Amino acid sequence: MLTYLGKRLVYTIPIVLGVSIVCFALVHIAPGDPLVSVLPPDASEQLKQQMMVAYGFDRPYYEQFFKWCLRALQGDLGTSIASGRSVTTEVLNAVRNTLLLSFVATLIGFFFGLLFGFVAGYFRDSAVDKFASFLSVVGVSVPHYWLGMVLVIIFAAQLNWLPPTGAGPGGSAEWKPNWEHIRHLILPAITMSVIPMGIVSRTIRALVADILSQDFVPALRAKGLSEFGIFGHVVKNAAPTALAVMGLQLGYLLGGSILIETVFSWPGTGFLLNAAIFQRDLPLLQGTILVLALFFVMLNLIVDVIQTAIDPRIQRS
Repeated sequence: MLTYLGKRLVYTIPIVLGVSIVCFALVHIAPGDPLVSVLPPDASEQLKQQMMVAYGFDRPYYEQFFKWCLRALQGDLGTSIASGRSVTTEVLNAVRNTLLLSFVATLIGFFFGLLFGFVAGYFRDSAVDKFASFLSVVGVSVPHYWLGMVLVIIFAAQLNWLPPTGAGPGGSAEWKPNWEHIRHLILPAITMSVIPMGIVSRTIRALVADILSQDFVPALRAKGLSEFGIFGHVVKNAAPTALAVMGLQLGYLLGGSILIETVFSWPGTGFLLNAAIFQRDLPLLQGTILVLALFFVMLNLIVDVIQTAIDPRIQRS
């Protein structure tokens, strides 16, 4: 197990390096002036050159990249052009809010996804299966940003049950574990949970149906094993694939929440990334993308290790 873990850690090094190169390249090839958010429209050419030198944009790309990597290894992602604050501080604050939102959305989506998937798989071609499959298709098909706006119109504007935007009262960016802040979390968490719920439900339904059709299930029943015991075997056989799917979905929740966080003005990485794109804030844009990509890589590593612990055949292969 330790040997496998060591190999997986070694494999992540070129992945992280590749992610860093792609992140740096994509940001710099985008059109636009990176200093547009801090310079006045009538700024002189001399002032522009001074700012370029101050932020290091006058250096060759390879030199900028190596300096950026060295600072990133020390925990310094630079300074935001738009706000003048540390990118590391801004990204960490946003990551905390995104992790909270993703965690709650994950609990909701995975719980109902697993529930609908197992029920549909056990009762194939029944009314329950058709209803669960319908909910899964709807969850995958409905655009989540559109669903978010619909929920805001219904529950915030018309019924006035829940607040529409922000992480707390008065547009606060600091979330606290009390009812007022929990109310701000409900709508974006439900909206974000719909797509993973549909994907997990469809995946689990197919896995359970396939496992129940295999020869060992009738053999277990013939030996007198209870349905609860058979359910345990089904869960054990479905767990590795289910974990892989859920791990990918959690990664997508962390990195793909920009539209939902923008709709609900949730102060997370998606909202921060959206602001950095429109302000052409290169240090903030690079730092946010890099942190999200590293989260995705580490999440895949954790899922691989858990899969190996559950199913030793993965390690032997």
